[in-house]
Amino acid sequence: MGIMTFLRNRLGLLVVWTIGIALVAFLLGEIIPQLLGTMNANQNEVGVINGEKLDYATFNAEVEAGLNNMRQQMGGTVNDQMNAYVVENVWNQHLTQTILQEEIDRIGLNVASSELNDMVSGQNPSPQIIQSFTNPQTGEFDRNQLSIFLTNIRNEPPTSTQKQQWEGFLRNIKQERLQQKYNQLIQNSVYVTSLEANEDFIQRNKIANFSYVLLDYSSINNADIKLTEEDYKTYYNNHKAAFFNPVETRSIEYVVFNAEPNASDTLAVHDKAIELAAELATTDNDSLFASINSDTQYPIAYYKKGDLSPKLDSALFNSSTGSVVGPFFSNGSYELAKVIDSRMSPDSVSASHILLNPAAEGGNEQAKAKADSIKTLIQNGANFATLAAEFSTDGSKNDGGKLGTFARGAMIPAFENAVFNGRTGDLIVLTTQFGVHIIKIDNQIGSSRVVKAAIIDKSIQSSKETLNAAYNKASNFFGKVSKDNFRELAKAEGYETQVGAQIAPMQSSIQDLMNPRELIRWIYQSKVGDVTDKVYELENKYIVARLTQIREKGILPLETVKQEIEPAVINQIKAKQLIKKTDEALNGSSTIEQVAQKLGKSPVEVQNTVFANPILAGIGQENKVVGTVFGLQPATISKSIEGQQGVYVVSVHDFINPNQPLNLVSIKQQNLNLVKQRVPGAVLQILHDRAEIIDNRVRFY
Repeated sequence: MGIMTFLRNRLGLLVVWTIGIALVAFLLGEIIPQLLGTMNANQNEVGVINGEKLDYATFNAEVEAGLNNMRQQMGGTVNDQMNAYVVENVWNQHLTQTILQEEIDRIGLNVASSELNDMVSGQNPSPQIIQSFTNPQTGEFDRNQLSIFLTNIRNEPPTSTQKQQWEGFLRNIKQERLQQKYNQLIQNSVYVTSLEANEDFIQRNKIANFSYVLLDYSSINNADIKLTEEDYKTYYNNHKAAFFNPVETRSIEYVVFNAEPNASDTLAVHDKAIELAAELATTDNDSLFASINSDTQYPIAYYKKGDLSPKLDSALFNSSTGSVVGPFFSNGSYELAKVIDSRMSPDSVSASHILLNPAAEGGNEQAKAKADSIKTLIQNGANFATLAAEFSTDGSKNDGGKLGTFARGAMIPAFENAVFNGRTGDLIVLTTQFGVHIIKIDNQIGSSRVVKAAIIDKSIQSSKETLNAAYNKASNFFGKVSKDNFRELAKAEGYETQVGAQIAPMQSSIQDLMNPRELIRWIYQSKVGDVTDKVYELENKYIVARLTQIREKGILPLETVKQEIEPAVINQIKAKQLIKKTDEALNGSSTIEQVAQKLGKSPVEVQNTVFANPILAGIGQENKVVGTVFGLQPATISKSIEGQQGVYVVSVHDFINPNQPLNLVSIKQQNLNLVKQRVPGAVLQILHDRAEIIDNRVRFY
């Protein structure tokens, strides 16, 4: 009965409690997925610029596109520095575009369709169009190539990769024009008055001759200065703007365990190079052997004297065909080569060509048959230039197919071999990746020896034993180190503790540590005092580090900069003492010589100083001193001046005023040009400073 009575009495509470639990569970079931979705979305944000989110997928696709372009330019290889450059470039493009677009939208700038069409296919093509459709053989803009491309791209479906890339390209062209319009608008809003031009002329040409007496800060020992907390605060408050930190930075202390190649590693690579030299001498396929065994993929090509490293170059040009030379040590590698051929060759060639597009001719065979027919026409007396104008798809058609004069290395290998190995007057039909050519060798100039060589290089790398030895030392240190004993343990074990100060999130190096991106990601995920979560490997170096400081974005607090400003604070106290001395010397003195005598100094004379260049010989820049000089009357003495090097008193002997400028209009225009050059960058910096920017790139790169 007791239990039943209890249940009856408590039933209402139990029901309410149960319903409450159910409601909470229901709400959480709705809210938690939303929160997790928001958190995941934020985790995938590379950054936020004025509220506009930039997701990783979009950003990284642009980075990859930039890297692909760089791979094409650099022959397929991209290192960490290039990767960092592309990431920074893509970020800056987004940053500039976003903050400028807001201004562009606000003032209503636009690019009309007719204007965009003119920038693509009109009389004033965009520089990007010109660059993209420049014939690589002639170096000239190829309108015919552009026309063929535009015809093909119109037939592409909207979802095709080519179509989307082209639309993105057009957006870039449009954005570039909008930024040009905005910059021009800003530049047209600035001016220089006659008064400003005249003042600038005077500041650069009016000459002051004066004398000064200096009481140097070094005349007081630092040990005699006792700083108080109030001294620090006074200096800090008077210079607060100087302590603005534009971006968060972090500092570490670290120990490096070096795994650079040693003498044994060098000898091993040398022995391997000797072994390869013996094999290269007997191989049946020089090209394949060199490609498989060389760290650098040198082309099998004709080289001129001076093209290669000095020792290899000299040996190749003093050896007979079939000889193997080397190995020679050069720039951290051992090099060897086989002489495949040696001949006298023109230094340069002038040639003309007619280029046929196989796609337009119905295939390679049809294009080659047509090329043979054109060649026959020329051999029978037809005019090459006339046929080029009629049949060629290359931009050189408008100049009779002439490609001008060029040296080795200017053309693709197949084309180069054809014109340099042929003779003046030869007609050659040649198929390359650009199409089918009918080539006429117009002239061959000069003659010098060239060598065709298969080159192999083997760079000196650290052996597995060298790497393991360094890693074992680093692991041993890592196993014993903590946030409280980092420096002490390093010192006890004979390791030097180095400091990486004020490391920015996207920094590409830390002192002599190259490509430390993984380490920097750890730095920006850690708390002050944390020791690295593992031993970090950076190009033959192993690193163990401890995070020592975080400098937040914004005005840095006094405690953060206290140690850095101490020398300036000491000088501030010294200045007070030295000003008291100079004020006493000034009392009752009518000349600079009298002041100097009271202070036990000799006046220093200064000749031909101008306001625009406030430098004192042997001392450095002293803005306050020179500024005071140009505000004095001759034969008067200044008050005490607190300068960079010490406390000064100055007296002007005379001023030499320049003649009136002959052409003030020209000076105004020069100054205006300088202002216009600075204005776009200055405006962009102001917009950048005002923007709300969250940069999360360090999470991903």
